[in-house]
Amino acid sequence: MSKAEFIFVVCQQGAEAALKAEVIAQWPDFRFAFSRPGFVTFKLPAEADLPGDFELRSTFARTYGISLGKLQGNDPAVLVAGVWELAKQLAENAQVPQHLHVWERDATTSVKRGFEPALTPRAQEVALEIAEAESDRPNGTPPLRINTRARAGQLVLDCVLVAPDQWWIGYHIAKTLPSQWPGGVPPVEPCENMISRAYLKMHEALLWSQMPIEPGDSCVEIGCAPGGSAQALLEVGLNVAGIDPANVDELLRVHPNFVHLKKRADDLRRREFRGIKWLVSDASLAPELTLDSVESIVTFDDVHIRGLLLTLKLTTWDLAALIPDYVERVRSWGFAHVRARQLAFNRQEFCIAGLRTKSMRRLARKRPPTRRRPRGK
Repeated sequence: MSKAEFIFVVCQQGAEAALKAEVIAQWPDFRFAFSRPGFVTFKLPAEADLPGDFELRSTFARTYGISLGKLQGNDPAVLVAGVWELAKQLAENAQVPQHLHVWERDATTSVKRGFEPALTPRAQEVALEIAEAESDRPNGTPPLRINTRARAGQLVLDCVLVAPDQWWIGYHIAKTLPSQWPGGVPPVEPCENMISRAYLKMHEALLWSQMPIEPGDSCVEIGCAPGGSAQALLEVGLNVAGIDPANVDELLRVHPNFVHLKKRADDLRRREFRGIKWLVSDASLAPELTLDSVESIVTFDDVHIRGLLLTLKLTTWDLAALIPDYVERVRSWGFAHVRARQLAFNRQEFCIAGLRTKSMRRLARKRPPTRRRPRGK
């Protein structure tokens, strides 16, 4: 197969400039190319020979892959046929995709009320049309799986519906958990009595971070009102202490495993955090203020927090340039394994996950249960 000329990257609408700066800082030979809101491509240097499972190391990339080409037109049948024509580049290298992921770029910015990233009915329809048009799948090869989670190491054929008349085709080898989800969006859905959309963010954070939590573990949340995150934490069996001077939802007030500390975190004596294993925060504060508050807790001698999930607000997009500093600051508190990602359900913010020791990840044999979004919704 000929060398790739472009990679494609999907992100939240509004995050394009931050993504571009982040990628160019790490890959200075990449050249910014075609883009639309929520979809960015980079031209690779002539000598580049990226493997299908390369890591972009990006906070703002929801998902990404190697481009096989762009299709343009208004005839769906022609576009579908074009997908398999471009996919011949994989066949030339004896590569057979096990999965087909088809999704639309975000329809609007994440701050618009009511919008949530998801596999759309149109994406599902196109995926079925593409799969049905496959004509030369090798004998003995399992059927192509459509818009389902891939396993690590599997080859995924990607189709991004950038516009109704413009499809970008590419591929990637599933490696990280987000790269296994179609479009990088986790299978999370609202519960019937969802208190707030922080519920979605927390379930995604638990999935992405793979925190080795166990039912009955103790957790404290800073800035818990009205209670969406705590609701998700309670669903996976944690005992939650929520800290916030504001009121929480009645569903939390009557829950036997929830305690509301109606104070600011800075008003609590630090020894009150003894025995807590996990700390989460989604406070509406500037990043430095959130980190100051968390640092004063986790560095206290008698407090032994094992893991963190921190949502940091990007009050301006310029703060994106400081994300490496925020990560290093968390690492300096003794958290050996620290990662940052703008979650699919984040707004103008991102999540930091920190674990005391990398070996703790091996304890996560059973993942926290989560609500799954029905396909096509």
